[in-house]
Amino acid sequence: MTQNTLKIALAQLNPIVGDVSGNEAKAREARAEAARLGADLVMFTELYLAGYPAEDLVLKPSFQDACRAALERLARETGDGGPAILIGLPWKEGDHLHNAYALLDEGRIAAIRFKVDLPNYGVFDEKRVFSPGPLPGPVSFRGIRLGLPICEDIWSEDVVECLAETGSEILLVPNGSPYWRGKTEERFNIAALRVTESRLPLVYLNEVSGQDELIFDGASFILNADSSLVCQFPAFREKIALTVWERGSDGWACIEAPIEAVEEGDEADYAACVFGLRDYVDKNRFPGVVLGLSGGIDSAICAAMAVDALGPDRVHAIMMPYRYTSEESLKDAFECAKALGIRYEILPIADAVEGFERILQPLFEGRTRDITEENLQSRARGTILMSVSNKFGSMVVTTGNKSEMSVGYATLYGDMNGGFNPIKDLYKLEVYQLSALRNSWKPVGSKGPDGIVIPENIIHKAPTAELREGQKDQDSLPPYEVLDEVLECLVEKEMRVAEIVAMGHDLETVKKVERLLYLAEYKRRQSAPGVKVTKKNFGRDRRYPIVNRFRDQGGVAFAPDEALARAIGKPQQASADV
Repeated sequence: MTQNTLKIALAQLNPIVGDVSGNEAKAREARAEAARLGADLVMFTELYLAGYPAEDLVLKPSFQDACRAALERLARETGDGGPAILIGLPWKEGDHLHNAYALLDEGRIAAIRFKVDLPNYGVFDEKRVFSPGPLPGPVSFRGIRLGLPICEDIWSEDVVECLAETGSEILLVPNGSPYWRGKTEERFNIAALRVTESRLPLVYLNEVSGQDELIFDGASFILNADSSLVCQFPAFREKIALTVWERGSDGWACIEAPIEAVEEGDEADYAACVFGLRDYVDKNRFPGVVLGLSGGIDSAICAAMAVDALGPDRVHAIMMPYRYTSEESLKDAFECAKALGIRYEILPIADAVEGFERILQPLFEGRTRDITEENLQSRARGTILMSVSNKFGSMVVTTGNKSEMSVGYATLYGDMNGGFNPIKDLYKLEVYQLSALRNSWKPVGSKGPDGIVIPENIIHKAPTAELREGQKDQDSLPPYEVLDEVLECLVEKEMRVAEIVAMGHDLETVKKVERLLYLAEYKRRQSAPGVKVTKKNFGRDRRYPIVNRFRDQGGVAFAPDEALARAIGKPQQASADV
């Protein structure tokens, strides 16, 4: 008998990597909710039972066994006449391990499909752990032919073309697609292209999860065969909802589904940072966080994000003044803590810093005071925060932005100490933008207060590390308007020095920034993980050697465009300092 209606429950959930039993239990609860909604089928995301990405954990035989056992238990439960299940897991077939998607129905594993196109770029390294599957055909579900391309399988045409040619009627796509700025539009464009080519409706179901540096934002959606958007799930929040489908003369169409707003631009970036911090703290079972609150912009926005993520009762701020700490900074830190409603204490560090100096004096005698003594201040603060963490179990939030992490304007074992950094992938000017935004808006589900939580003076005053008298960031660095643009060209866009100079930047400034970028690699290797916001973050995306003597000389001698060569003048000798 031909079935002309279909009810699919979409489960946009937050699995935990490695928590097979917990993910199984959550799937069971979601299936019960789907049954209550009257669903025929409940759909979960890519590698749901394992959590995504499980990296080399999937190579562990006992982990593979645990995932298979969970799948078999869920399969048996579908014998109760309730909704069937579509769910992802690692699946061992002979000598090959696959990224698999299984249909569970009538008490058994009814069908299994393997991911064909394994991504191996940016944050992905699936070819390291999985074998690709063959081009798939549809699976039959109660007389309906379902195409099950898995995530990357829709980013090129081959898999969907094969599914369309072999009779698929609906494309159900499980995803583990991480967030970065502009990703939502990119997904829509890819999905719409596959719909246009295949003339099939498409369900794009994405997990919502924070996993180390990666944020999976959810934002699942459905496109009908005419590419119209008929369903939109929220970003950064779990949701289970019913979608209703009908078969017409032109095939299947979704006729009933929720449509909700999705954060975009700066709002999405801020929400991602909050969500990533919350998941990292909660999934690692920290009772709360502690951070140094200096009166500067970076620590202020991190404190706001921590409160939005965890609530004021789980955030502990400590001001650690020294002789160079201004009254303005003391006032700003206090006002910020007060606005956020968090625990705030002042622990002066003079005894610690001067104690270190006394210990080192015999070795340093006759030498001029320099950055060494400045760094003692930062390292004293780092030691205090780590001691509070050790004693009370709270995680240290580290607060360096991407501009600082790029050029090494941070102290190892000092202000770089910590477990997680919510602004690690935000340039300094973006930190200012998001701080101003937070004073007039907060994300859905935020546990922080409304209104101004970052004092306006913090946003408007000149940034300084306050490690010496009258110090300002711009004493050592180009203006952030210049620095951030040059860094984006070097890091995200991998542009030649010559190309950046042709944009109007000074050659010596660009060369200095490039040199600092290379020199700071060893620091970044030892930095805390942090939320990925841009298309190329430090860590999972950008992987550079520490021992590295390459320097871009400006490209003059090899510039294919003579006008570009003239624009930057004579080539300069690179510094021998490495």
